[in-house]
Amino acid sequence: MADRVRQRIHVVGTVQGVGFRPFVYRTAVGQGLAGHVRNLGDAGVEIEVEGDPASLARFITALRHEAPPLAEIEDLELTELSPNGDREFRIAPSLGGGGGRGTIPPDVATCAACLADIAAPESRYRGYWATSCTDCGPRFTVIEGLPYDRPRTAFREFPMCPDCQREYTDPLNRRYHAQTIACPRCGPRLRYVEAGHEAIEDPIARVAVALCAGKVVAIKGLGGTHLACDATREEVVAELRRRLGRPGQPFALMAREDQVERFARPNPEEWALLRSPRRPIVVLPLKPGTLAPSVAPGLDTVGVMLPYTGLHHLLLERSPFPLVMTSANYPGRPMLIDDARILGELSNVADSFLLHNRRIVARCDDSVLRLTGGAPTFLRRSRGWVPEPIAVDLGEDPLLALGGDLNVTLAVYRQGKAYLSQHIGNTEHLDTLEFLRRALDHLLHLAGIPLPTRIACDLHPRFATTRLAQELGEAIPMQHHVAHVAGLAGEHGVEELVGIAVDGYGYGTDGEAWGGEVIVWKGGEWERVGSLAPVPMPGGDLATLRPGRMAASYLLAAGLDPAASGLRPEETEAVRIQIERGVNCPRTTSAGRFLDAVAAWLGICRERTYEGEPAMRLEAAAAGGTAAELPLLLRERDGRRILDTVDLFRALDALRAEGTSTGDLAATAQDALARGLARIAVEAAQERGIAAVGLTGGVAVNDAIATATRSVVEKAGLRFLAHRLVPPGDGGLAFGQLVHAACQG
Repeated sequence: MADRVRQRIHVVGTVQGVGFRPFVYRTAVGQGLAGHVRNLGDAGVEIEVEGDPASLARFITALRHEAPPLAEIEDLELTELSPNGDREFRIAPSLGGGGGRGTIPPDVATCAACLADIAAPESRYRGYWATSCTDCGPRFTVIEGLPYDRPRTAFREFPMCPDCQREYTDPLNRRYHAQTIACPRCGPRLRYVEAGHEAIEDPIARVAVALCAGKVVAIKGLGGTHLACDATREEVVAELRRRLGRPGQPFALMAREDQVERFARPNPEEWALLRSPRRPIVVLPLKPGTLAPSVAPGLDTVGVMLPYTGLHHLLLERSPFPLVMTSANYPGRPMLIDDARILGELSNVADSFLLHNRRIVARCDDSVLRLTGGAPTFLRRSRGWVPEPIAVDLGEDPLLALGGDLNVTLAVYRQGKAYLSQHIGNTEHLDTLEFLRRALDHLLHLAGIPLPTRIACDLHPRFATTRLAQELGEAIPMQHHVAHVAGLAGEHGVEELVGIAVDGYGYGTDGEAWGGEVIVWKGGEWERVGSLAPVPMPGGDLATLRPGRMAASYLLAAGLDPAASGLRPEETEAVRIQIERGVNCPRTTSAGRFLDAVAAWLGICRERTYEGEPAMRLEAAAAGGTAAELPLLLRERDGRRILDTVDLFRALDALRAEGTSTGDLAATAQDALARGLARIAVEAAQERGIAAVGLTGGVAVNDAIATATRSVVEKAGLRFLAHRLVPPGDGGLAFGQLVHAACQG
């Protein structure tokens, strides 16, 4: 055996549930090699391979460059062994345990080959809604544990028929060890329920008929349930809004490719996002005239996704119109996944139901992206990405971070990887907090991580996540915007950064409401070097729901008539008294509250019905306007630079008196905010010799603000950083908490 060599190859990365072992088998057999391949639980895949050196070298090259489309190899560890005389290659049984270095694959869209099987008249998968293979289908939402084998998934409840068993055990078949293999004979089944009556005959056709009749249908899918209706009929969409209690929040749509350009204007990069195997919702420029106005009231964009399951494709084939496809939950609460609760809790919302008997192990909302500053930016990172880890070196100690209060995700860190959970929601609701606990247990189990003893959380003492951190271990509270800036530094691997953090609210170290901040961050040390001018927030949280209150506050501070706020006279007077007496009037530096005030003052949005609505409507109005370059007043206060937004409001009022249009005023307000904070940040960076300035926080998803900020930073010769791996808003906060906590020792 002198001419033969043998190697053990330990493969780390996304190599389970993605067709990697059959690929290894086919490649080894093709090269005439012997040995075996097997899963190592949560520690990746082990290959032992024996043969002549040239064939083995070609085999390793193929591993690196020809792996299946969903496989991602992070590392190949090679160990020389003595040949043992093996003469065949085999796929060995999986081993449990491991070193915690495996990667759980996310759910991905049904592949082209499976779609062809669904469509082919001679295929045994003809018309079957749950068709999948090793290259596609559910993963995270059905996996209970590693190694990723059928007994550890929700599919264990569906014993394979002889035909599925034959494909499952054939290493040359693309469904070899496809743990989600199923067919009409043995797989999960659909049922249609309407008015208490159940039907299993052609349920998808029944849904299509119901949708054409203007009905609302609850559709159980991969990681939760959607509410669907005809997106082109105003009376239908308006009725869904009434039933859900969502008067203004934009609805996401699902449409076939040939339908999208009837109502939206995607560019090539947006088309690439739409068509990717991850199939996110992509926020696109809206083309008026086709959709019901109530789909996205007051906005110039619409969130769109292409069908991503066999069920979706079969349904959209029968639909002559795009569908509203919005999460089946009440505002701030988790999506419903249990049939009994779907039928019970949505009985006053949906007219009929399309359900299936495949258990959803982990609920998972759709991901949402948009182009900001010309690059894809997460608004929500969930299905298609979770639980794929982010590579980041935060040291040896494991960490847990619980995020904030709204749009919560949690994050765990171990051995160079940060795992972010799916979208959790608003933990002010008890059922969402319970979901967070379950999501934490599930993520720790899948990642093979014991509950860390050090737990990062928000500084706010009354957040439910702060209390949970105190219950679970050693809580590490940190200021909200500092965590945002730390996360941006962590994404880009920089040790120092001047960060512009712009959002609605974060509890400040002085007890006030921060939200328009310039923060210098250096390896865990930080300094607040700039902010917007503090202004009263009359009524506290009430001012977030009624942005006219913030408009009145700015107008009063500017010496202008508060009647222009749009509030009723009696409320205007109440606001004046509150401010004069300092009753329930915390001070805020929030960029979100400034944008709210401008939106109310311009009559664009005077009552908030969902988080971020005034600013989103303002952005839509500004898209048709041209910004005037106002002079910016920067002051020194309490040791930091202040952008005087009260003076800015005064300047906007003067422009309005000159007849400047609403669109131009909206654009001017956004531009001035961005340029003012960017100037403060650039000056701070230049004074300290820091090479990078970044933008973070929920307002950072505003394309005009991001673009203007980048322009100022790059004109100063500095590097501009923006989020690309996690959302800039609170959906990425837990990642930043991990980064900052790791610096605290």
